[in-house]
Amino acid sequence: MNDKASQDDPSPEDDRGEGTSETGSQRVRHSWQAWLSSLATDANAATAAAQLYAELPDAGRDAWLDALEEDAPLLKVPHAAIYGPLLAVESDASRHGRIRASAGMAIGPVTDVSRALLGTAAGGVRIAVLVIPLYLDFVRLLVCRFTKDQGFDWVRQEPIIRTDDAPNKGDEIDGVQLYSSSFEAVIDELAHAVLAHSRAGQQLPQLLRDCADLFNASLG
Repeated sequence: MNDKASQDDPSPEDDRGEGTSETGSQRVRHSWQAWLSSLATDANAATAAAQLYAELPDAGRDAWLDALEEDAPLLKVPHAAIYGPLLAVESDASRHGRIRASAGMAIGPVTDVSRALLGTAAGGVRIAVLVIPLYLDFVRLLVCRFTKDQGFDWVRQEPIIRTDDAPNKGDEIDGVQLYSSSFEAVIDELAHAVLAHSRAGQQLPQLLRDCADLFNASLG
């Protein structure tokens, strides 16, 4: 009888197990912290973080930063990984300063280029690539297709990618093979295309205007 009773009756350990199971809010927080940790290595996650944050209203951005102040000290990744994607898209001076202070880093004017590539094709078509360091192992990629004396066909960017995923010499874009060049040579090519584009009465692509610091003169 006693043996049967001990098998049928729930044990105190069973009761405690149910009481100590992870709550829904705890699971959400752990998932949030795991996602934050992934920002240190996953460029797609970092890009998504930047995009999500950029779409938030002011109150939402403040709430995000409040949450990071609580969770960041608990994570085993550099603060730059958590705050870097936000810093790349934040334009409000006060929040930008708050993020910069929390991250212990700054993203300054777009003047530092770690890799410059050029490619040439028939008809004077050129492809220019600038790899711009952001933070940790992440870079921003600016790619332009243009004709030096006519202007730009298109300008594209990858806002956050891993350094190892950025184009290098020998790679091809739009069927045009790239070769290593100097930052100065690429900027000179782009500057001529900017003038040609403007003289033709065309509005410069916004991405180029956002990178005005690359040029010694204003893009107008």
